[in-house]
Amino acid sequence: MDAPLPLTAEAEPRPSAAIALLRHARYVISGNVVTAASFVLFFLLLLCAAFGPWLAPYDPLASDTMAALQPPSAAHWLGTDHLGRDILSRIVVATRLDMGIAISSVALVFVLGGLAGVAAGYFGGWTDRIVGRLADTIMAFPLFVLAMGIVAALGNTVTNIVIATAIVNFPLYARIARAEAAVRRDAGYVQAARLTGNGEMRVLLGTILPNILPIMAVQMSLTMGYAILNAAGLSFIGLGVKPPTPEWGIMVAEGASFIVSGEWWVALFPGLALMLAVFCFNLLGDGLRDIVDPQRRT
Repeated sequence: MDAPLPLTAEAEPRPSAAIALLRHARYVISGNVVTAASFVLFFLLLLCAAFGPWLAPYDPLASDTMAALQPPSAAHWLGTDHLGRDILSRIVVATRLDMGIAISSVALVFVLGGLAGVAAGYFGGWTDRIVGRLADTIMAFPLFVLAMGIVAALGNTVTNIVIATAIVNFPLYARIARAEAAVRRDAGYVQAARLTGNGEMRVLLGTILPNILPIMAVQMSLTMGYAILNAAGLSFIGLGVKPPTPEWGIMVAEGASFIVSGEWWVALFPGLALMLAVFCFNLLGDGLRDIVDPQRRT
């Protein structure tokens, strides 16, 4: 009589791609204090952007000349400006506007530059030449000067600031998307998608574009810091959001003239908020790169 076959342990089911990515993201965030701090700061910025008017202790537009230029105290944690407005309240409320400009401009340039770059890298030919010449034309100008010219010509509204910021970032997104699409257009999975009867546009949008989204997401995070800095710079020179709207660049510009006379807090704290936001998105981009890079997954 034949001996019974030895029992074998059943293979553990492999986790799905989404679960594996979440586990790797937790590993990256928990293993790097700086990355974890950037994610915490990012969620704090989102919290202020979403609930800023309710979190602010004072009305950011209410002036009180009797309390003008007061230093940080228990009543006003970050002091008051030359009109007696609470600086902390204005910083918190301004987060929504600055984050809105950054997110809107990055989303716009992702749609325009990303799709144009993917089409240029995939189809080549005249599409590649047109996108390349357009990117070269934009990069021929100093980017901040070009943004100044666009806003000055169209008017200093929030919509025009978003458009100007998206235009100056167009070459970066177009070139990254073009390079990634050119590498992947002859890959095996793209050939398989063609052989199954998919048209060129379906292959482009359904196969190539999803595969370069992680790389573009990292670039979007890095660009958001520049978008906030660009909007603040335009406001600082008078081409951005109009006062008395709370905005970090305006607050720094209004407080710059008081530094010499000793009221340092008027410009310092809005500048720190701007610096932390830009610093956060730069570190967030490094963390996202570690998360989405397949070679770093364990």
